[in-house]
Amino acid sequence: MTVPKKNRNPVFTGLLALVGILASTILALAAWLFFQICRSSGSLVTSGKKRSYLLHVPQGYRADRPSPLVISIHGYAEWPAHQMQISHWNQLADEHNFIVVYPTGQGLPLHWLIGGQAGTLQDVQFIADLIDKLEQDYAIDPARIYANGLSNGGGMSFLLAAKYSRRIAAFGGVAGAYLLPWADYQPERPVPAIIFHGTRDPIVPFEGGPSRSFKYPFPNINAWVKTLAAHNGCGEEALALPARGEVSGVRYPGGASRADVDYYIVANGGHAWPGGGYVPRFIVGHTTQDIDATRVMWKFFEEHPLE
Repeated sequence: MTVPKKNRNPVFTGLLALVGILASTILALAAWLFFQICRSSGSLVTSGKKRSYLLHVPQGYRADRPSPLVISIHGYAEWPAHQMQISHWNQLADEHNFIVVYPTGQGLPLHWLIGGQAGTLQDVQFIADLIDKLEQDYAIDPARIYANGLSNGGGMSFLLAAKYSRRIAAFGGVAGAYLLPWADYQPERPVPAIIFHGTRDPIVPFEGGPSRSFKYPFPNINAWVKTLAAHNGCGEEALALPARGEVSGVRYPGGASRADVDYYIVANGGHAWPGGGYVPRFIVGHTTQDIDATRVMWKFFEEHPLE
């Protein structure tokens, strides 16, 4: 029933205005979220499917000077723009003049097949075709192509190291879901790696096993890193890296192959990107700001070009 204007009181009018403001805000946020999820700056057809990606080319890019390429991969039920926002790779790319690409997973919710399931090779082929396309469109340094990702995206980065070790110079994982069986990890060369994980990760548990969200047999992270170091030909003795507040780290030296494995543990850290953008604590747990995973990862990447 419509209330005649002359009978409306100020409180009722104020409530109507508030409802209107809230409705407009919700619609605006929904539109913004839809844009963020769906936005892309390019696409290609691979394995018979159209796949998209978000690309950042720094202002200092020069076609006559080969640039490093960083492939940053979103997690399960996330999307490229979100990975871009939480990782801050674009800001670092502008400082150091490298290109960043954020590929889009498949399915709904978006995800990557990383454990040897049917369709796994489609995701791997997509990244390979994406590298090919970017090498056609831009001056990419083939010795400095790096992969990294969060959670499911970290697992995808590990898979890329296994399948394309002659193209991926080094890889990084943050709160990674490393589900590829070791029997399937047969790279043509040892691939340097840098790993971050929180001890109170509620989604990919630090101690391994299933979590509240997924029933997958996640590996114990300490044991998994040691196995990776062994695959890389590293010595068993780990060298301490400088501690940074809640964060401690070690390096397993790669010896002659230089396939070092750097490993950072975040005390009480959650399923989050250290030093990254905001993600609700009730979902992921604590996000430390004691270390900037992106900057530390980039320094590691700079030290480990493809040889």
